[in-house]
Amino acid sequence: MAFGIDRQELYDWKKKVTQGEIAFITHYWLDDRFPTMRTVTKVGCSNLDILLAWGKENKLVKEQLHTRSGYPHYDLFGEQQKEILLLYGQIEQLQRFKLIQNENNE
Repeated sequence: MAFGIDRQELYDWKKKVTQGEIAFITHYWLDDRFPTMRTVTKVGCSNLDILLAWGKENKLVKEQLHTRSGYPHYDLFGEQQKEILLLYGQIEQLQRFKLIQNENNE
């Protein structure tokens, strides 16, 4: 179950994915398979060649790729999630979901 994002954010992510861009979206998430994880970042792109190359560049394997939803994506959790979000300048998502502290230590 996903929560912590609004419809516009989801729409914007889906639009970027559909246009063949690498797109990031992070949300709160509960899944019994991953009881210690509270957030997930989906990194998607409809162009599988671009997405697979991106995944390889970021040490993700093809088996981690999800293609069933119509929006191909990788799911990122934990330290890998934090490292990749930092690498790609996704600071707002890191701060909003409390994966790092913001400048005001909030």
